[in-house]
Amino acid sequence: MTVKDSLQSSREQSKPWVETPLRESYALSKAAGCRIFLKLENLQPSGSFKSRGIGNYLLRRLEELPSLPNAPQPHIFSSSGGNAGLAAVHASLTLSLPCTVVVPLSTKPLMINKLRAAGAHAVVQHGATWQDADAYLRTEVMPQAGKAGIYAPPFDHPDIWAGNSTMVREMVEQMPGDGKIDVVVCSVGGGGLLNGVCQGLDALSVEETTVLAVETEGAASLNASVQAGELVTLPGITSQATSLGAVRVTGRSFENGMRPNVRPVVLSDGEAAMACWRLADDERIMVELACGVNVALCYDGRLERALGRPVRPHEKVVIVLCGGSNVTVDMLSGWREEFGF
Repeated sequence: MTVKDSLQSSREQSKPWVETPLRESYALSKAAGCRIFLKLENLQPSGSFKSRGIGNYLLRRLEELPSLPNAPQPHIFSSSGGNAGLAAVHASLTLSLPCTVVVPLSTKPLMINKLRAAGAHAVVQHGATWQDADAYLRTEVMPQAGKAGIYAPPFDHPDIWAGNSTMVREMVEQMPGDGKIDVVVCSVGGGGLLNGVCQGLDALSVEETTVLAVETEGAASLNASVQAGELVTLPGITSQATSLGAVRVTGRSFENGMRPNVRPVVLSDGEAAMACWRLADDERIMVELACGVNVALCYDGRLERALGRPVRPHEKVVIVLCGGSNVTVDMLSGWREEFGF
């Protein structure tokens, strides 16, 4: 019996994320020399895979609330001005709850406008870094809500990883044939997506699938840790792929990065940008740099170099198109002009 045959077809009740399509890309397959499938997480309500992890986290926290008469309405709080913040807002609206987001002063107006347009209860700017914004959220903003406040972390929690893992079951169910996947490609910031992918494969007892964990230069905290054999904290982030800007991955991510079937890969911002505008040309899909770095492996022999072996024509490679909202048509045009070579 194949993995795909062993899956149950039961469906969960309404939740803050959706099942996304798995689509074979003929243009990317031709470029890579094998069968490339895109897991379209850019179609999540928030525009990124983070709808899964943060949505599941909030569901678990709501289950823990005591059933008391006249209990105050829960209020969600997030300290991320990026994709995690958007996921918290969208998930909260699905659950009919307010969500306040605190962002650092460096957050671009594009993202602040998206948070407000998505329906955030409030968007507060404070501090130079995410750490400053997070500390302000916890010490000054959340206490005003009392026991009604629920904190939504961006990536470092087992319930977030469990939510992210749900995409793996979908991949196997949707994959043509027996559901076998040879390679999964995912990007790594703090490591929540990598942890979810590994957890999902473990749940299905799939050990032969290779996982390529991709980072950009200047934000490669996983690769630095694997090379050192211990958790490493980067002195800072210099990559333009700010969604990958975690100076230190989670402990679980480091453990997963040390697995024999997981291979860290580091590419440049230029390669990520190249993939963004080529993906827009090839598939009419816009993604930010943190997602484009995955797609970059399809071009110019990068996949073979990452795997350390030739690719096979019938090999099935799933790229988690994690999405992201930090992209516009003008940004794509600028990347094409800057990195067109």
